[in-house]
Amino acid sequence: MKRSMVSCARLPRVVFMVGVAALLGSLAAPAHAVTIDWVTVGDPGNTADTTTYGAVADSFQIMKYEWTNSQYVDFLNAVDASGTNPKSVYNANMGSNARGGISFTSGAASGSKYAIRTNMGDKPVNYVSWFDAARVANWLQNGQGSGSTETGAYTLNGRTSGTAPAANPGASYLLPTENQWYKAAYYKGGGTNAGYWAYATQSDSDPTAVTAGTTGIGSAGSTGNFANYNSAADWNSQDGNVTTVGTNGGASAYGAFDMSGNLYEWNDLTGAAGSTRGLRGGYWFNNAFTFSSSIRNTDASSFEGDNDGFRLTSPVPVPEPSTWVMGLAGIACAGWQMYRRRKRA
Repeated sequence: MKRSMVSCARLPRVVFMVGVAALLGSLAAPAHAVTIDWVTVGDPGNTADTTTYGAVADSFQIMKYEWTNSQYVDFLNAVDASGTNPKSVYNANMGSNARGGISFTSGAASGSKYAIRTNMGDKPVNYVSWFDAARVANWLQNGQGSGSTETGAYTLNGRTSGTAPAANPGASYLLPTENQWYKAAYYKGGGTNAGYWAYATQSDSDPTAVTAGTTGIGSAGSTGNFANYNSAADWNSQDGNVTTVGTNGGASAYGAFDMSGNLYEWNDLTGAAGSTRGLRGGYWFNNAFTFSSSIRNTDASSFEGDNDGFRLTSPVPVPEPSTWVMGLAGIACAGWQMYRRRKRA
């Protein structure tokens, strides 16, 4: 007897959807999982700038925006539900300083002791050290939720100061190397010898300093040669302050926002272990020259200030949800076909 292949188009709809739902359920993300917008930095093998920085052998992804207070609150409540802060991932200035964005209430229920301060959820998190950012990378590497902050992308084992370790082989979430950060910010793109801009707003001219409304939204929106610097974004009774990510003018050539101004961002320098780590991009107080491609800074990897934040990279493409669904649907279809063959045998 000739046996024909079972078409997925003929798969009973209920059975098909239940199978996909079960597979999705087995890979379900933790409650309140952090989502990340990524942009791809292509043009692998590009040449370095005259500053010697910016050459990167492979394509990679980088966060479109700086890590926000909202995302960091989710991280804190997941990894420090009881509020004991054993790894010093929460700096009290986040709650006491007007430029900090996260409060702590010891009497709140477990898993909700950290909360976003008024109008601060979409602002970049500050008062974070390199070690704090590395623990976020570990947490993501281990699936969020109750995932470990001590191993994964970086082997920390409780350290909050001293030598910052190199990334572990095969890590999917990382602090950018200085070359990666530099390329994502200043490279013009479109080839391997395209050249570099002086500013991460795709310009060689000083950006215009943004102002801010009463809730801290930058005046430039998402277009034009603007940046948050020179203490021009006055709100929350502050002479200069962080502003909503993505509202401070144009993106880099690869679509990453706020890489000039708002906050300095940690980088891994060459990627080797060391007691210091890099900082690039300037912040809300600085003049324009400090966040141009000519200026680089380093600091102790344990430093936490109101001027420092971070964004992460991924060396491999992060699948879109639709990609997962299509892949799982294919698995469900294949499973159904196998079941039908066995039943007819």
